[in-house]
Amino acid sequence: MADGTDTADSPDPRFLAGVDLFNRGAFFDAHEVWEELWRDCPAPDRRFYQALIQAAVALYHFDRGNHTGAARLYRSGRRYMEPYRPAHRGIVIDPFWDAMAGHLAAALENTGGPAAARPEISLRPV
Repeated sequence: MADGTDTADSPDPRFLAGVDLFNRGAFFDAHEVWEELWRDCPAPDRRFYQALIQAAVALYHFDRGNHTGAARLYRSGRRYMEPYRPAHRGIVIDPFWDAMAGHLAAALENTGGPAAARPEISLRPV
């Protein structure tokens, strides 16, 4: 962020607001908040925020029955976040994407089966 408030110890409030919206199932709203942050963030974090945006939009599409779009965004978002493993900005990367895959299984495996619980973002202290 331009004013320097986005640090490991003090994340940008938009990041936290997006996490809250995501965890409440307001995926489109989370995407909007994170997109604003993405436009302002330094280059090293751009793909991280883009991955979060794509995760939120994947769930948004999935909830509306667009399994093709959900699967596409899941796959690209997971690839974008790969360099941030094992954890970045308090998100432990692999468990988050594994929960996404479980929830989106019907889209990813092209089945009509029930999805696992909706993923949530749990922030660990940095």
